[in-house]
Amino acid sequence: MSPIDDSRDFIPVRIAILTVSDSRTLAEDRSGDVLATRIAAAGHELAARRILPDERAEIAAQLRAWSLDPDIDVVISTGGTGLTGRDVTVEAHRDVYDKEIEAFGTVFTHVSMAKIGTSAVQSRATGGVANGTYMFALPGSPGACKDAWDEILGFQLDYRHRPCNFVEILPRLTEHQRRK
Repeated sequence: MSPIDDSRDFIPVRIAILTVSDSRTLAEDRSGDVLATRIAAAGHELAARRILPDERAEIAAQLRAWSLDPDIDVVISTGGTGLTGRDVTVEAHRDVYDKEIEAFGTVFTHVSMAKIGTSAVQSRATGGVANGTYMFALPGSPGACKDAWDEILGFQLDYRHRPCNFVEILPRLTEHQRRK
């Protein structure tokens, strides 16, 4: 597994969870619960949590609002990454991104292949950055959320992870917007 450098202090980040579903309620949101549990267990802060229907404009508006909130460092959405007509989360994310993290989807597919075989091709998981906020779109299954956190995000959102991680470059995500 990936190395954790215990000589470095852990730096918690503030994470918002967005569940995209036409039918789930907060009480039935098992995928959001998986993420919330892992966020807390890792020592991070759950900054916000919301459920929205599969409506591209609503999803993009929420992502944009959270990307501008100084109390949110990371947004993780779950649901709406598949191939059906109502699956518009990926498009909403890309409407908001300043930069896409192309390798996130590739690595997620690699992780998924080990668990669900070729069915992994049906997911369009994605990651990106908007206004200095990391954003990740995960499939709506609890298993996919576990895999994404346990195999990728848990490490990349840990400042102690070596050789590099998302947390250490977080302050530099908006350096191009600063006046000289």
